[in-house]
Amino acid sequence: MISQIRKILYATDLSKNSSYAFYFAIDLAKRYDAKIDILHAIEPLPPYAEAYAAGVAFKIEEKERKEAPEHIKVLLREFCQKVEVQLGFPCLLLVSNVFARVGHPVEEILKVAEEEECDLIVLGSHGKGFLKQTFLGSVSHGVLTRSRKPVVIIPLPSEKTSTDLEGIL
Repeated sequence: MISQIRKILYATDLSKNSSYAFYFAIDLAKRYDAKIDILHAIEPLPPYAEAYAAGVAFKIEEKERKEAPEHIKVLLREFCQKVEVQLGFPCLLLVSNVFARVGHPVEEILKVAEEEECDLIVLGSHGKGFLKQTFLGSVSHGVLTRSRKPVVIIPLPSEKTSTDLEGIL
């Protein structure tokens, strides 16, 4: 038996393509009367960078990393409001949670999907041309191969498709 879709995890890297994928998450949520959780994972500083950062530079970076999740939550809420204006539909009513976590994206996506009991994961891919394998081999591929939940990967739109998302994020 196929489980009912009640909660969708929309993972974003704040790029144009991930913005395009949000339209699909909204459409799926409307069709299935589901809620959307939004997640942005902030890559941690690599250990070698932390080792080289010293004194004031490290303290400034540490402060920014602590404040980044709240700032990104504000950006994601503003993004949803702008999409709402374009669609004429109150998409904020579909959003139940906004997460901004520091961690490796694949790990954070899988963790939030489990913790929040999401039924479906939606994310954009960056694959285009000969680099498709390389980019799909990163976050999208990692989520696709490791998830125990259905995953919808939205490719870049064609050049003819207008999303009117320039400058939103």
